[in-house]
Amino acid sequence: MVHPVQVGKRTRMSFGKVKDVTEMPNLIEVQLDSYQWFLREGLHEVFDDINPITNFTGNLVLEFVDYKLDMDNIKYSVEECKERDSTYAAPLKVSVRLQNNETGEIKEQEVFMGDFPLMTDQGTFIINGAERVIVSQLVRSPGVYYNFNVDKTGKKLYSSTVIPNRGAWLEYETDSNDIIYVRIDKTRKLPISILARAMGFGSDAELLEYFGEDERFKATIEKDNTKTKEEALLEIYKRLRPGEPPTVDSAVSLIDSLFFDAKRYDLSRVGRYKFNKKLALNLRLVNQIAAIDIINPETGEIMVEQGKKISRTTAEEIQNLGINSVDILVEDKVVRVIGNHFVDINKFISFDIEDLNIKEYVHYPTLKEILDNYDDEETIKEEIKKNITRLIPKHIIKDDIFATISYEIGLAYSIGYVDDIDHLGNRRLRSVGELLQNQFRIGLSRMERVVKERMTIQDQEAITPQMLINIRPVAAAIKEFFGSSQLSQFMDQTNPLSELTHKRRLSALGPGGLSRERAGFEVRDVHHSHYGRMCPIETPEGPNIGLINSLATYAKVNEYGFIETPYRVVDKVNGVITDEIRYFTADEEDLYLVAQAKEPIGEDRKFVDSRVTVRSKHDILVVNAEEVDLIDVSARQIVSVATAMIPFLENDDASRALMGSNMQRQAVPLLKPQAPIVGTGIEFKAAVDSGVLPKAKNAGKVTYVSASEIRVKRDSDGGTDVYKLLKFKRSNQGTCINQRPLVDKGEIVFKNQVLADGPSTDLGEIALGKNIRMGFITWEGYNYEDAMLISEELVREDVFTSIHIEEYECEARDTKLGPEEITRDIPNVSEDALKDIDDRGIIRIGAEVRSGDVLVGKVTPKGETELTAEERLLRAIFGEKAREVRDTSLRVPHGEAGIIVDVKVFTRENGDELNPGVNELVRCYIAQKRKISVGDKMAGRHGNKGVISRVLPEEDMPFLPDGRPLQICLNPLGVPSRMNIGQVLEVHLGWAASQLGWHIATPVFDGATEKDIEECLEKAGYNANGKTVLYDGRTGEAFDNEVTVGIMYILKLAHLVDDKIHARSTGPYSLVTQQPLGGKAQFGGQRFGEMEVWALEAYGAAHTLQEILTVKSDDVVGRVKTYEAIVKGENIPEPGVPESFKVLIKELQALCLDVKVLNDENQEVRLKEFAEEDMEDLEVNIEGTEDVVSEEVNIDDSYTLSEDEVEVEEEVEFENFALDGFHEEDLELDDFVNDEH
Repeated sequence: MVHPVQVGKRTRMSFGKVKDVTEMPNLIEVQLDSYQWFLREGLHEVFDDINPITNFTGNLVLEFVDYKLDMDNIKYSVEECKERDSTYAAPLKVSVRLQNNETGEIKEQEVFMGDFPLMTDQGTFIINGAERVIVSQLVRSPGVYYNFNVDKTGKKLYSSTVIPNRGAWLEYETDSNDIIYVRIDKTRKLPISILARAMGFGSDAELLEYFGEDERFKATIEKDNTKTKEEALLEIYKRLRPGEPPTVDSAVSLIDSLFFDAKRYDLSRVGRYKFNKKLALNLRLVNQIAAIDIINPETGEIMVEQGKKISRTTAEEIQNLGINSVDILVEDKVVRVIGNHFVDINKFISFDIEDLNIKEYVHYPTLKEILDNYDDEETIKEEIKKNITRLIPKHIIKDDIFATISYEIGLAYSIGYVDDIDHLGNRRLRSVGELLQNQFRIGLSRMERVVKERMTIQDQEAITPQMLINIRPVAAAIKEFFGSSQLSQFMDQTNPLSELTHKRRLSALGPGGLSRERAGFEVRDVHHSHYGRMCPIETPEGPNIGLINSLATYAKVNEYGFIETPYRVVDKVNGVITDEIRYFTADEEDLYLVAQAKEPIGEDRKFVDSRVTVRSKHDILVVNAEEVDLIDVSARQIVSVATAMIPFLENDDASRALMGSNMQRQAVPLLKPQAPIVGTGIEFKAAVDSGVLPKAKNAGKVTYVSASEIRVKRDSDGGTDVYKLLKFKRSNQGTCINQRPLVDKGEIVFKNQVLADGPSTDLGEIALGKNIRMGFITWEGYNYEDAMLISEELVREDVFTSIHIEEYECEARDTKLGPEEITRDIPNVSEDALKDIDDRGIIRIGAEVRSGDVLVGKVTPKGETELTAEERLLRAIFGEKAREVRDTSLRVPHGEAGIIVDVKVFTRENGDELNPGVNELVRCYIAQKRKISVGDKMAGRHGNKGVISRVLPEEDMPFLPDGRPLQICLNPLGVPSRMNIGQVLEVHLGWAASQLGWHIATPVFDGATEKDIEECLEKAGYNANGKTVLYDGRTGEAFDNEVTVGIMYILKLAHLVDDKIHARSTGPYSLVTQQPLGGKAQFGGQRFGEMEVWALEAYGAAHTLQEILTVKSDDVVGRVKTYEAIVKGENIPEPGVPESFKVLIKELQALCLDVKVLNDENQEVRLKEFAEEDMEDLEVNIEGTEDVVSEEVNIDDSYTLSEDEVEVEEEVEFENFALDGFHEEDLELDDFVNDEH
């Protein structure tokens, strides 16, 4: 039944039945932990990989000894970095040792290796003043993968791939003649026996002795034309290096460098772990029958008798005794199974080896050699440390290769199993730390080359480490990664949820990942191993569907990069469900039976039902309660944070839930946030972890509170913590960030308590929208096709009002003709237009501006023309005339307006870092208060989105029996076909809760039932079906039927009509086609496309069509004349020839076709290019025409154009051009002239 739950400062009535056994982990620990790992261990690994650097003679050795990030010398704080456009970073200092082996001289120095970007506490990076997020990448894990194809006869042909982290691939395949081939590094295939011979088995007898008498292997040996190790080596060399003279020595060194050189071939820790897991004997031996007695090599006793089955425990014992090959019987055939000779070191050593940091299996022959030669503990530890790279090799070894061949042979007898590449046990995450490490490694290896070159050139005596090291390649690699990698993204900061989700995003795209075009259906599909690891709901619609995912709520990433999910352990001895929580990776989980969190549990902590529904891999089974191994920790563990915020998710269709999850991320922060009446109980956790709320660092007492600052006196030492609140700052998306205090003076606060609300939060809970009184009722067709009818009350009371802040900047640069100047003295501007401009030429804070108003007055020197003799005489008599300047002021762009809330001025005199050539930089911030209006997009949390079609006076809205009018009317037809019934349940429960004064938590998959809702409605004194009589506000008559009325949580989305509305009469034209550009950002025109032309043709509107194709588009002369005629009030002249027609003819002529245009009398029409003189006549400079052709361009002053003159209205990333219908040919003349930008 419903019970109260305390969430922050608010009490919610919860319907959840599953008690939370474990806290949800910190939701951004993916980012924080990974970066900390990089600083702690990742950097060390890279330096260790590259150590030592020696020159070609071997007498100079450079070694990186240690490094530190100098945290005391951070130049600017996070806030200052955002303000000054700089990077939040700390200097990386490395101590380097240079040893001269000839003289024995050692020099040590601390070398500065560039500023290294630091992660903020919120898991983001500040790069050049912009807040960015590094998205984690899902990639195929290094390892050995087996699969099969079926040929025409229905025979299974097995193939496999050995994938390292970096290095040459090995691929095995079987053909229909049962011959096994290998491809080395994607070259032509060879019989596999050639590879085995080259690795050391010379003769056929040795091969069969080792791998067993297998039919397919014998067939392969017959196909193989080499008979000795040397021949095999030469054969491989010929295939890999065709055209080079083959010798045995060069073949040996080639194979060594391909596979056995740690610098060229890297398995990584994950790869070694996956190799050992896949190639171990034990998994292949379980439940097989021994062909001969299996004897313990240490004691000599028989472990398994001939003909007996091998159990799981015996198989593990065999594995850890160092036995590496076992013969088993399959259908009366003896098959030899060979492992890769790796064992658990703890089974061989009695003492504790924790300080050696060995977590993986180790190579048994190497370990045995150490144990045979030494017996005291200290020496063994020393030897293990010395031989760690042999015990746990970073590269592939011969034993691995033989084991993979054995596995390939065994698969035909159903020994072992094939792999599913989409299983999360075979895909891993590369998070920030690893991505950074890879980038740093690239930089260091480039630097290594430079160091080696400098070692040979410079004087050996006077050389110092500082002289050898060039930090440029390292700094460039890091900068390139943060600035332009596909995985380094501009943070989505629309609201706190979008920030949080962005940091938890998993992308399969990016360098080393998939590409959109190549990704098939399987990769994108939901997989059973996603359960509790990746959300099956939250993924974008469109080309990226299934390639970009979100981490599930309880998921963690383990040290190898695999995603783990927690389960409660069931004690199988007595059937009790314990509180022990264990994390499992996807392949570990496949071995167990898992019950769901909602399974009823009695007082005795045992299952109530004797038969329990469980998951086993991709099957749902019903088993006896005693067989269950694990149980889910929470009902919301399978979904992501955004999805877990949808109440009654279990009653929504998946595709609508997907839209609901995605649209919550687009909700605009409102003026007065309001937490949902019907929530799911995760709102508080999400808001706290998103990083928008200031939390108390220490427990204490509040001594001072103002709108912008909170001071807390610490309990521990009596000192004071000061918390500065952000006031009306602009987010990355132009929404408003504002924090409001939640504590009072004198209040006692505990550690990590929320001190203030941020954007879109209410009492510390995420509050993306408003609780609205609505009904499912049609009204005069105004809510046809998902349109929404809203009441004027929502506009008047600022219910859906939001604040948006735009930033405009103006640079004063040096040009060839002199510096630009920021001034109030602008030519040809009236005093009235400068009423809000101060003496410096910059607008005052608080001024109200409209489009076209001057924000910053700026003048640019104009190229002086050659003077005539008379002018020179006059100039000599009357002195210097004022130098020609032109007005290049920053103005408010078309369609924008608002109030100036902030102005920032950066100059060189103040010591601000500016780009080269810039003397002064001014930034103006314009705030707009946007009320809800017709054309705005709104949505609920269930994917029920719509556009506002009409704002109705409050008195005309349908009203309830008690006289309260509805605030929104939605179309009831939006529910049945979409199957998102969750919205109806939310409305009923919200109706009851608002009457009872409750806030409700109904967790996903564990929420209120139909019966619960009915009980609440009755308790609130409403009809149990949730319907009520409504009256027409215009006539006062009751509607015919009762209507479902209630409270729905509705969001205003970031698709506002003010950003989309756009009009143009004249403007910029494309260079080649002379047609208007497309898109609001380019101040373009409306496209009249092929199908629109058909419509006019069908209608027979010939003159309208001609006008649209000529003077309204690309008849260059005609459009100017038409404009002139309209201004003068004359008749519009005849249209001319469109420019695109001329371009078409030129293209055909370029293809060597002789194309002429003929008139009615069959005479050729000369399509002359418009001459310069014509254009002189045509210059019409009416405000607003942006006829590019009519601009005289003086190529000499190609540098005088400033950024503000480029016609592109906003800074548009290139990706967005395509969306706005922008094509390559749509560049204007200005874009070519202004080559500084």
